[in-house]
Amino acid sequence: MPAKLSTHVLDLTIGRPAEGMVIELWELGEQPAQIKIVTTNADGRTEAPLLSGAEIKPIDYQLVFKIRDYYATRGVDATFFAYAAVFFRVSDPNASYHVPLLVTPWSYSTYRGS
Repeated sequence: MPAKLSTHVLDLTIGRPAEGMVIELWELGEQPAQIKIVTTNADGRTEAPLLSGAEIKPIDYQLVFKIRDYYATRGVDATFFAYAAVFFRVSDPNASYHVPLLVTPWSYSTYRGS
């Protein structure tokens, strides 16, 4: 199976995937750079992996999930968390990495998924 980086978001306030959340992917090499902006689909996932194959480098990355904007489009006042910034390291560029986010307007949690 080719290496890939993927994510998905679950909105725990409604018990469903978080459709329409904007996510930024940053590469944190010598010069930090935003390399992708995506929006989750009806499954709370991106349409394609964030990175795959040779795009994956053994460096640090950051995913920025736009929590406040997501809830604002649903009429929910989410002023506590503007976003969740998840920093992680890819140590094996031949492995797959899945970084899910479980979110409410007042909390979030993440882990390395499979």
